Amino acid sequence: MAGPGVFEVNDATFEQEVLQSEQPVLVDFWAAWCGPCRALAPVVDEVAAQYTGKLKVMKMDVDRNSATPMRYGIRGIPALLLFKGGKVAEQIVGFVPKDTIDKSINKLIASTASVAPTASAPNGKVPGPAPAVAAADPAVKVN
Repeated sequence: MAGPGVFEVNDATFEQEVLQSEQPVLVDFWAAWCGPCRALAPVVDEVAAQYTGKLKVMKMDVDRNSATPMRYGIRGIPALLLFKGGKVAEQIVGFVPKDTIDKSINKLIASTASVAPTASAPNGKVPGPAPAVAAADPAVKVN
């Protein structure tokens, strides 16, 4: 039930494919008997096509894999979990419009892109905020 750009993941491959991924990952937890899951499938396929190169899109059949859904507390499907750096960054449960998914993905991608290396000072130390200075005389206010 995975379209182009959407890959199946299972309990055995979850660690490598999702948690160790350098890219953010969207995992669709679904089951063949689930009507809302089948309705969401074309939306997940669209998301995979739209975010190629920026986001990995995976599907996990909860009937064939029980350890991972249990680990992440999946009690209702469809459930979409967005992972970044091996941790859940966002969770969407139930059938939702594509723009809801897009907003979550764009927020995740923007936060990934905004994490840039920090420039070092000439002494090799990372510059930080200036330390707060307290007044030596309690009667003098420091603004």
